[in-house]
Amino acid sequence: MARNNIFPRSVHYLLAVAEHQSFTRAAEALYVSQPSLSQQIKQLEDLLNIQLLDRSGRSVRLTPAGEVYLHHARRALKELDAAKRAIHELKDLSRGSLRIAMTPITDYLAIPLLVKFNTLYPGITVTTLEMPQNDMKDALVGDHVDIGIALSSTLSTEGYPGITDSEILFSETLSLVLGKNHPLAGQKGPISKHALEEEPLVLFNTNYALRSHIDFYCIEQGISPHIAVEATSLSVIIEMVRQGKLATILPDTIACHQHGLYSLSLLPELPHHTISLIYRKDINKSPACVAFEELAGEWSAQRCELEPSHRVRPCPLTDACAEDESKFPSDVSIDSSDTSLEDIEADII
Repeated sequence: MARNNIFPRSVHYLLAVAEHQSFTRAAEALYVSQPSLSQQIKQLEDLLNIQLLDRSGRSVRLTPAGEVYLHHARRALKELDAAKRAIHELKDLSRGSLRIAMTPITDYLAIPLLVKFNTLYPGITVTTLEMPQNDMKDALVGDHVDIGIALSSTLSTEGYPGITDSEILFSETLSLVLGKNHPLAGQKGPISKHALEEEPLVLFNTNYALRSHIDFYCIEQGISPHIAVEATSLSVIIEMVRQGKLATILPDTIACHQHGLYSLSLLPELPHHTISLIYRKDINKSPACVAFEELAGEWSAQRCELEPSHRVRPCPLTDACAEDESKFPSDVSIDSSDTSLEDIEADII
């Protein structure tokens, strides 16, 4: 009989006696002396205040109370063995779970990382939750998520001392993004901060980190942007820009992957959009969480080693990609419906 060292010795001895129906044969099977085995079982009976074994016959049998007790003991032993196997499976990452909080922007930018993690660890169930960045910190503190992907340039840990930590993944250039119907579509070169001030914009509302990043820029430049629409959905913002004459401000990677969008740089340039992992440092991280952090660091290093023109799909409508147009046939059009997650991963990584 396999021995589980976590289980009480007296229960193991009782299981052996019940199996062999003999103190002598049970002691031999366990490589212990018979008096020691008998003493352990007697102590167990005294602790439970009930007789577990009937010693009156030629063979030793369980009493009705002993049958009930061993039924539950065997179930408990199986559960302990299952727990041990589960721990080993977690360590080798063949199973487990990971809860990741992201903003509407970071979830788009992190798709290649999620695809790569799922490819390497298909047994780990990943749950993603989209939320404003301030809610992300509360979710980490409340143990509702394991890790967050956030905009670190607007990340404040005030009120969360010693609880959250961060690790920078990469930085994104931000540009003014227009649709093909916008009057500035096709214009070359950057636009000034004063020209930006005149443009009707659709932006995330003030609960979101990207909006805070843009607001800081406007305050520093002493301009008051014309915000025509506030939204909580990246897809709503993209479609309003694509189909109408509003503009927005987005990372270049997103603009380059969207058909029918045109991006213009700003002068002065917007500060880069720095993406980081945030997590609690006052708890032991799960193996899945550690594996995700390690993979994110490797992925980030590879991503940052590449030139921007190689990280994003060249888009005929985007100035930022013009330097690579010579590498692609001029008659090739790129439709967003043809862009799969695998394509995005290949381009960004």
